[in-house]
Amino acid sequence: MIEIGRILCPVDFSEFSQRALHHAMAMAKWYEARLTALYIFVNLPTLDLPPIELTDSDRQQLLTEMRQLAGQLPPDLSIDFLVREAPDVRREILDQTEALKADLLVLGSHGRTGFEKLLLGSVTETVIRKATCPLMVVPRGAPDAVGAEPVRFSRILCPVDFSDASVSALEYAMDVAQKAGAQLTLVHVIEMPPELRAHYPASGDFNVDHIRAAAEAECLRHLRSLIPESVRTHCAVKTVVQEGAAYREVLRVAAEDKSDLIVMGVHGRGAVDLMVFGSNTARVIRAATCPVLVVRQQ
Repeated sequence: MIEIGRILCPVDFSEFSQRALHHAMAMAKWYEARLTALYIFVNLPTLDLPPIELTDSDRQQLLTEMRQLAGQLPPDLSIDFLVREAPDVRREILDQTEALKADLLVLGSHGRTGFEKLLLGSVTETVIRKATCPLMVVPRGAPDAVGAEPVRFSRILCPVDFSDASVSALEYAMDVAQKAGAQLTLVHVIEMPPELRAHYPASGDFNVDHIRAAAEAECLRHLRSLIPESVRTHCAVKTVVQEGAAYREVLRVAAEDKSDLIVMGVHGRGAVDLMVFGSNTARVIRAATCPVLVVRQQ
């Protein structure tokens, strides 16, 4: 069972961070967690001028605007509004994550103050790479929850490559699916390098279709074995095996299923993490139109 007791959601008053905040509120309600909405006022010195410091009046005004950003709060939601001054947004987010002992970090991509730059934004990319807790990225294309129905995850997609990292992510996917009453789809992608495909033997007794079908059947059996019966009694589970580039197939299945959430695992820090993150996870996060929950293998 996954325990999420503290959730942190940085905001910058953009519609993108507002969308992220509403997703964070939904997770906090499901897990009965305490949510902290964080605004960071950048007080970096400019040329020869000293950094600007917030007055008490400024701070109160920012807190008021944060409450307005959150909108009407459910009576059973525990939420704190926090304003911090810091020269480095990325460092402060990571520091607050550690200080609060956050179990989940929720970020909106393509907002202001750097979120629109480079990959997902220089802030978001750095935090994704360095945060030690699970992290949910809510993209520009995610459904707008403001002024509409509350956030719901009806269809959750979890790519599984049978690594320890993806199995850890599956634990989160199963837990969220049960709490949200969602359909859970597991997808495994068989990747075959073009060089290997080009060198298949051409002899008559080598049946490529038979080998492909056998591999698909084995992967389906393995996927199904990962789902306990207790999970199947609380939510519908579907298993899918595809062939192709992993990130493309994950995005395609997510689009076809109209997934509300993708849950992916990444390895621990280091060169392997950067390679895996760059090749699959980051590509999914870049292009996904629904939130992506990234679970780092400890």
